[in-house]
Amino acid sequence: MALFLSMGLRHCPRSVPCPVSQPDGPAVCPYSETEFWRQAQASWQPLHGNFHRLGFSVEWHDFTLSSPLDWGPTFHPEGVEICLNLSGSGRVWSSSGGEIQLEPGMAAFYGRRRAPLLAERAAGQRHQFITIELSLAFLRRQCAEAASWHPAVRQLVKGRARTALSAPVRMTQAHRLLLAGLRHPPSHRSAARMWYLAKVLEAASLFLLAPEEEAAEENAVSRLQRLNQERVLAVAAYLREHLTEELTLEQIGRKVGVSPCYLSRIFAQTMGCGIFQYLRDLRLDRAAELLRTGKNNVTEVALEVGYSSLSHFSQAFRERFGCCPGLYPVQTPVQRVADAGKAHA
Repeated sequence: MALFLSMGLRHCPRSVPCPVSQPDGPAVCPYSETEFWRQAQASWQPLHGNFHRLGFSVEWHDFTLSSPLDWGPTFHPEGVEICLNLSGSGRVWSSSGGEIQLEPGMAAFYGRRRAPLLAERAAGQRHQFITIELSLAFLRRQCAEAASWHPAVRQLVKGRARTALSAPVRMTQAHRLLLAGLRHPPSHRSAARMWYLAKVLEAASLFLLAPEEEAAEENAVSRLQRLNQERVLAVAAYLREHLTEELTLEQIGRKVGVSPCYLSRIFAQTMGCGIFQYLRDLRLDRAAELLRTGKNNVTEVALEVGYSSLSHFSQAFRERFGCCPGLYPVQTPVQRVADAGKAHA
């Protein structure tokens, strides 16, 4: 029998979100993921939201396990969680029956009222995934028409089921664009809440609504939208492959066969940021990975990800992660989470 890492975090017994208001501080809830991921020594980054206050939360996970991890205690009661699984194998199941097997490149949703869900992340693998956590109250506010929900969500929302498990699906272009966009939000902090709310509702519409009959034929507008999505995905892949090179819009546009002006417009519309901001975020994410290994100093990392100026690299890194690169490797996971939250607030 597989041994699980035990984090000592129990499932919250309450059937409703339970923040307790403090007279001189933020609401506090005995249910918290921060302590769980800290003890697991896993990289966990809240990107935006607050499950108890706003009804939704978006979180990025990136870690490697030496032992299987029971990750079920992180699932909020009275909530539904959408998982976009980029890498690593995992499964979610209910004691009353039903199981989701999540393989790399798959997506699924699962939810619960009071009853716990069981979950496992496999050992010896790198796990990278985004979760979009939605409270049942938030879902009711957004769509009062019960018939519109996926049958599993409908039963959970109406109180006819204790848990909900979807069938896993291979991530489509729309899912991958959603994942990429969530990891690279607009730089304007004042627009972050509105932007993330739109993305969360997009995710809910992709996964949680009842499937509709597909149109028999693709019209001209949808064909153009699909083609533009393919172009944007091709550009994103090209940027990852040429991370350190000095690229121009003209050069990138030639790769996908469109003008620089048109490419800039469709990329920003799809990804929520410009091409070179996206490239900068890719470089800084790679820099953070290198710094976490502790094998390179800051100057070496800056050069490795394409920065010739150490001061420019340090300024950009601090804007994205909330701390200077020289401190990043020695910070505790909780400090990194706190600083990342400030950078994306």
